[in-house]
Amino acid sequence: MRVTGTVQGVGFRPFVYRLAGDLDLTGYVLNDDRGVLLEVEGASAAVVSFLARLPADAPPLATVEQVFTEEVAPTGAPGFEIAASRRGGTPLALVSPDVATCAACLSEMADPGDRRYRYPFTNCTDCGPRFTIVRDVPYDRPLTTMAGFEMCALCRAEYENPDDRRFHAQPNACPECGPALRLVEPGGGAVGQGDPLAAAAEALRGGAVLAIKGLGGYHLACRAGHEVASAALRSRKHREDKPFALMAADLTAARELVELTGAEEALLLGSERPIVVARRHPDAPVAPSVAPGSPDLGVMLPYTPLHHLLLAEAGETLVMTSGNLSDEPIAYDDAEALKRLGSIADLLLVHDRPIHVRADDSVVRSLGDLRAAPLMLRRSRGYAPASIPLPIEASRAVLACGAELKSTFSLAQGPRAWVSHHIGDLKNYETLRSFEEGVAHFERLFAVSPEIVVHDLHPDYLSTRYALTREGVETMAVQHHHAHLAACLAEHGEEGPAVGAIYDGTGYGEDGSVWGGELLFGDVASYERAGSLAAVPMPGGERAVLEPWRMACSWLVAAGQDQPPMPAALAGAVSPERWEQVAALARSGFVSPSTSSMGRLFDAVSSLCGLRPTVTYEGQAAIELEAAAGAAREGTPYPLPLRDAEGGLELDARETVRAVARDVAQGASTALVSARFHAAVAVATAEACTLIAAARGTDVVVLSGGVFNNRLLVERTVALLEDRRLRVLLPELLPAGDGGISYGQAAAAAARLARTRSPT
Repeated sequence: MRVTGTVQGVGFRPFVYRLAGDLDLTGYVLNDDRGVLLEVEGASAAVVSFLARLPADAPPLATVEQVFTEEVAPTGAPGFEIAASRRGGTPLALVSPDVATCAACLSEMADPGDRRYRYPFTNCTDCGPRFTIVRDVPYDRPLTTMAGFEMCALCRAEYENPDDRRFHAQPNACPECGPALRLVEPGGGAVGQGDPLAAAAEALRGGAVLAIKGLGGYHLACRAGHEVASAALRSRKHREDKPFALMAADLTAARELVELTGAEEALLLGSERPIVVARRHPDAPVAPSVAPGSPDLGVMLPYTPLHHLLLAEAGETLVMTSGNLSDEPIAYDDAEALKRLGSIADLLLVHDRPIHVRADDSVVRSLGDLRAAPLMLRRSRGYAPASIPLPIEASRAVLACGAELKSTFSLAQGPRAWVSHHIGDLKNYETLRSFEEGVAHFERLFAVSPEIVVHDLHPDYLSTRYALTREGVETMAVQHHHAHLAACLAEHGEEGPAVGAIYDGTGYGEDGSVWGGELLFGDVASYERAGSLAAVPMPGGERAVLEPWRMACSWLVAAGQDQPPMPAALAGAVSPERWEQVAALARSGFVSPSTSSMGRLFDAVSSLCGLRPTVTYEGQAAIELEAAAGAAREGTPYPLPLRDAEGGLELDARETVRAVARDVAQGASTALVSARFHAAVAVATAEACTLIAAARGTDVVVLSGGVFNNRLLVERTVALLEDRRLRVLLPELLPAGDGGISYGQAAAAAARLARTRSPT
């Protein structure tokens, strides 16, 4: 039998060994480059039972995709064994994501009589590091970063005992033979002679900022309730406003921070252990600098033994944010961490198990009763590198390079694509190097040598430049918003056609303008632009992204006021002289590219309300506008009319902006204005999609793009579309934002290749 799927590093061979023993079968099982190969011999009824139970009773972390069988002549060999792994074929084995510590390992760590009592690197076949320590396949210890640790006699006995849950657990270790902790100063010198964990917790309790080596990289940590420490971390990290993630010791502690629904609790407790964005508890014990102005908090539970021990020792919730300076990739190499984090952290808690692949924490948001699957805001540790099927097989090997923000890449071959962990914003050399290292590792790990390299249309993206410098390959361009549409269709196993409302901040349009409020009709391979948000100038180009008041000014000019008076809500934030200068830019179009971006419209309304004249991180204005709606979620929609235009159906938001400005001037609450604006966008989107779907003969609508990370907008739009008997697809396995672009590019490439091979 050949078994394919996620069957290495998840206790599958020990499971097969025990199953064969239960049924009195002889033979062998082994790992190889393609998955698991096994042979069983025995009574016919026992073999039939084995075949049925093999996928049905597989270990919880295993995913059995296919079981291929072939009858062979009996050998009469006695016993059943786990044979040595084989290498030399084409690697097709799937690598498991990293898995949170299991209950059995936690119980051992808490038992003073157990030899792994308080050991920070406890694991077994049901939990522990996988993807971040794998150098190659098959998943065996010599091909991981545990290769340098020789198991002691007791660990070896566990590893070789079929009745032990550590039977063939590749990272198996204990205090005698495994990795160890050290607490060091920023210069690298050791701190004290005692227990590093206890000393680290004491430093945290005293208000220190620590860099902590985790599973996929370093975190920066401090006490969540300590304002001086939190403010110091924010200042040193150069992170002005973006909320910090928090790590709570358990579900009880998490409930003190956020008001959790059942769905959110399930996400927190899942083996992936993502950061879950949930509504802040009114009495949450967090310092003001942790999440300034945010009604939500991002909370996760411990997912490594080290985290569990540290949280228990520290005695309170900790800030646990990525170990980097803003805009840089997370640090994962020890020497690199000392160099990059030494100016931020007072101390570093490190260990000697190397990390092979950096992987940030994943971030999700529940959609409550609307969908069982969450909104995936960032897909990384715990989810990557699980493969995602393609609805149309890739006949040639594909590398898709993604976009620029929230970068990922994807490799595709045959029926599946491997979507990378979160890389970051491709705007500097450090992140580009991380991108290139990740591509090289995936190509080696999954034995994919790209023949087709796919890129965004934007000529200045570093991902595009990288694609165009690859030698010996064909290149293919996929428009940004079509990639969003294709990604959502493909992850649902559909080819299309469908209507797509694709709303985001920026995407390079086919006409050279900045798209971002797009109504598309198409399938995985191709699309046409069926409509869009009305375009307005973007005064100062990219400066308008960081200064949303510019978009407020531009929209007011577009709404009929050549020299609009500066809204009172912006007094003190913008000088009258600058306002007049930007209005002149908007009128003339000088240094003001045209944009149909829905994200920029949200920016404009946020600014008109006085919420965000300027921003310090991507999406901040829209996030705060959504949060401002609060309980006023049922406001009467502002007018947002549809009209026929040369390029198709147009959402004309000029009247919307006039109404917003009028309400704000008359003293309407920001909550009401936000609710009415969200309702306007939802109603107009539903009406536009309904018209296009009827005209094109489809009942499928895709909602994607970063603007649809907005739960309020998603809820209202989905409800309206479903009332019209349309079937709505949302991204579930991948982010709605640009983290899903690379998969969409890969799916589009596979579909186009299939069309070129089809007979005419």
